[in-house]
Amino acid sequence: MSSSGVQSERLDDGIAVIRLDRPAKRNALDTATLGTLNDTLDELAADDALHALVLSTTSTRAFCAGADVGEMLDYAGGVARMAAFTRMYAAIDAFPVPVIAVCVGNCVGAGAEIVAGADLRVGGDNLTLAWAGARLGVPVGPARLAPLIGVSRAKELVYTGRVVGQAEAAALGLLHRTAAADDAERVALELAAELAAQSPAGLRVLKQMFRDLDRTAERVAYENEQLLRFQQHGAGLPRGS
Repeated sequence: MSSSGVQSERLDDGIAVIRLDRPAKRNALDTATLGTLNDTLDELAADDALHALVLSTTSTRAFCAGADVGEMLDYAGGVARMAAFTRMYAAIDAFPVPVIAVCVGNCVGAGAEIVAGADLRVGGDNLTLAWAGARLGVPVGPARLAPLIGVSRAKELVYTGRVVGQAEAAALGLLHRTAAADDAERVALELAAELAAQSPAGLRVLKQMFRDLDRTAERVAYENEQLLRFQQHGAGLPRGS
């Protein structure tokens, strides 16, 4: 199925794949794409036969280059777009089965947040990963990144917004598999198949245990509140020019 910048595919072995499909925009997320992505996540989350979800892209040039800041929006539209971002972050965190991100090309801003929000990550050799929010004053990054690599390292990446490549991301423990960019989705699907071979009920229980023990729902909700406040009362994300 393909609609509004998102493709979804349900495989026979209990695995689903969502592919972002705005190659001309390096999969930057506009309001329509976010809406479709959120609806797709909700639909798949209700599938009791699902064992694993792979988040990928139709172009290895980019997994996701963040928000589409060229989208022309009024004030209300900017707030609605940010609300859609917060809905997406919460949906990925709450997704009932393990989520695997295919990290190829640009994984910047919101793309880096999706990567950090996934349970497991496969990194391509063309990876350019960056938490770029500080450049625009966006209050995002700490909720998901700090539990993965530690507060000290997370501060440096979030404060500076510098680019991290495949080798460094693997050394930081962010990547669970590495591959050539063209092979990254295949490797992610192989990893998903390993998960799908486990006890389906057990995976769901373990996913919830990790969420509870790491208090990720609380962390994500706090950061989402900050994001909405930033859009409503602060500078907010750009809304086109």
